[in-house]
Amino acid sequence: MELTGRNVTVMGLAKTGVASARFLNQLGARVTATDLRDENALAVVLAELAGLDIRFVLGHHDEADFVNADLIVVSPGVPQEHPLLVKAVQNSVPVVSEIELAARFITVPLVAITGTNGKTTTTTLAGELFKANGFSTYVGGNIGDPLIELPDSGAHVERVVAEISSFQLEWINSFRPKVAALLNITEDHLDRYPSYQAYIDAKLRIFENQTADDYAVVNRDDELVWQACRSLKARLVPFSRKLDLEEGIFCLGEEIVFRHLGSEYRFPIGGFRLQGVHNLENIMAALACGLLLGCGPGASLELLNRFEALHHRMEFVRELNGVRYFEDSKATNVGSVAKALESFQQITLIAGGKDKGGSYAPLHELVRERVRHLILIGEAADRMEQELGGLTDVQRAVTLEEAVLMSAGLTEAGGVVLLSPACSSFDMFRDYEERAQRFIAAVKGL
Repeated sequence: MELTGRNVTVMGLAKTGVASARFLNQLGARVTATDLRDENALAVVLAELAGLDIRFVLGHHDEADFVNADLIVVSPGVPQEHPLLVKAVQNSVPVVSEIELAARFITVPLVAITGTNGKTTTTTLAGELFKANGFSTYVGGNIGDPLIELPDSGAHVERVVAEISSFQLEWINSFRPKVAALLNITEDHLDRYPSYQAYIDAKLRIFENQTADDYAVVNRDDELVWQACRSLKARLVPFSRKLDLEEGIFCLGEEIVFRHLGSEYRFPIGGFRLQGVHNLENIMAALACGLLLGCGPGASLELLNRFEALHHRMEFVRELNGVRYFEDSKATNVGSVAKALESFQQITLIAGGKDKGGSYAPLHELVRERVRHLILIGEAADRMEQELGGLTDVQRAVTLEEAVLMSAGLTEAGGVVLLSPACSSFDMFRDYEERAQRFIAAVKGL
């Protein structure tokens, strides 16, 4: 991609926009960075980019910067139907996401991981597997550092692992991972997409440019995923908690079995620190990605036996009076809550927050069978009570702290208190991490 002297507009100065602007400037492009926030709001960003030959348009966008550009690099936060992007496309101006730009300059094997739930754990674990097997590895994308920071740094690595969101996939055209993994698909981001199918289509773009030389690691137990992936060009490597597979990776009793091209490796799961059925799926997906690209069974098992849960994903907080408390604040959609509920019995579930538009129907059976008490908070409480109220005992709390106190009084010894909200946090908290910290503090204060 020849960018020297080209007019490039970077739309949005969040993390990826800042990294993209810096990289494009380094390549000799004429960069215009534009954001609806003003200079005061972007003071830290402007300080970071100080001294670089970048033109800033702040507090508004100018149409000329879009229709007259040679290239537009767009932030994942900007919807595809933004009028200026629509106009740019009508004027034949190429629009790309930061991952598309980055991938043009990455020459080593790239593992890209997407799905509604489990992306961060699987991506982190895959990166650690490569490192444990002696590969210098860059881990980034939708977690941690933007993908573009790798080519920007000039660092030499042997493997790249990236968490990829549906938003990042909207503006790709040649992005091609050597291994692409799709963990699951459940309703999410319906406040962004016009339909569930549009969200599914965005996720499936991760496989779009793969060939028969590449691999697609897909969830065989997720019927929607499996049906959508049957006709991919890449070589299918399914993973399953339920089926004995001739080719792929699956859980059989107390072992994970990997079968590929006549080879078979077995991994005892007894020593794994990651708990929960969802983490078994994450482990299989990450392990498949690693084994397909050169990882060995010995070093991989060693790593799996010491890898611990990431913060805010089914994290054990404490046990008090025979009741265990778990924090799962990252569970911002129905699919991730379902996985959490599958992992326990006798649950007091604290849920609610800012509604994301999906149906709560997939939780009906699990709530009926496993949830003794449901404590609702936040804007979504009314709708959640309408959909789930007849299935178990339902209580309301005004604050998260009140919900924790109520849960302590309601839950009998042997039970579990689980914060797994099924909603985003923005009605009451800065983000899911603040929600998590408030829950942890409340539980430790009991």
